[in-house]
Amino acid sequence: MSWYLTILLGLVVGSAAMALGAWGTWYERKFAGRLQNRPGPTEVGPAGLIQPLADLLKLVQKEIIVPRAADRGMFLAAPVVAAIGTLSLLAVVPFGEGLAVADLNIGALWIFSIGSVLVLPHWVVGWASNNKYALLGAMRAAAQTISYEIPLLLAGMVPIMLAGSFNMSAIVEAQAGWRWFALWPPGPGAAAFVLFFMCSLAEANRTPFDIPEAESELIGGISVEYTGLWSGILQLAEYIHTLVTAAVCSVLFFGGWEGPLVDGPHWMIAKTLLLYLSVFWIRWSWMRYRSDQLLAICWKILLPLALGLVAATAIWIRLVEVV
Repeated sequence: MSWYLTILLGLVVGSAAMALGAWGTWYERKFAGRLQNRPGPTEVGPAGLIQPLADLLKLVQKEIIVPRAADRGMFLAAPVVAAIGTLSLLAVVPFGEGLAVADLNIGALWIFSIGSVLVLPHWVVGWASNNKYALLGAMRAAAQTISYEIPLLLAGMVPIMLAGSFNMSAIVEAQAGWRWFALWPPGPGAAAFVLFFMCSLAEANRTPFDIPEAESELIGGISVEYTGLWSGILQLAEYIHTLVTAAVCSVLFFGGWEGPLVDGPHWMIAKTLLLYLSVFWIRWSWMRYRSDQLLAICWKILLPLALGLVAATAIWIRLVEVV
């Protein structure tokens, strides 16, 4: 792909991700309203569809207040870095055959590497705010990410081992013929998907793993001191991270653009949106874990399970090769 087409594709993917992140707020509010027997947004546009634009206009008009004792430079830079870092994960995600901004041979490694350091701007957000609630939320986020990153990587190794490549397009091609790794091999594949998806929710600070932002305990956590557009950037980064999680799961476990009848980007988009919307269902159905419960689940249950899945996958591959 020529350089100008790469730039154009990057702009399209980035813009689409930000738009879906913004309208994800509308869908989640409507979904929560339906579960709680209330209408949700209704006033701005048909069925409240233009509510995200109204929210953006409201945030732009509000004053950006930097606390007197905060580190001004880091306070303003950290949310932007978090949003850009999250968007960079989409660079190696293929939405169709040859439709990736950067089809790297180490695409999966890129995602795991960048995803593991995205906690740093969030920690800086809490530290630079010079607020005890924000700092406590940042420390919780760091502990959570360090813990859940290990079973996440181990679960992600299952499709990589089965495909024999870190290249995201190669992983999709290895699932041709409906041999999705979420279903095949039986048992380890499905367990690896559930484990990967759960750990991804923890990485994105989504319920039931949202203790860094616990409103009932930390009144918003790391974002407590942010106002105006910068508050919106932090929220948008979280929704984009959730969207990226869904896209990566679609590639690793559900065959990406592979589908019945005609393969193409429409299947990748459909699978991604289905997983993206399922995150909201989980949020409004489950209760939040306590901090000690969350870490105990990771180290006592998920980590041994992830190690077992890697071992089972290696045995499966060896048996298939022998046969």
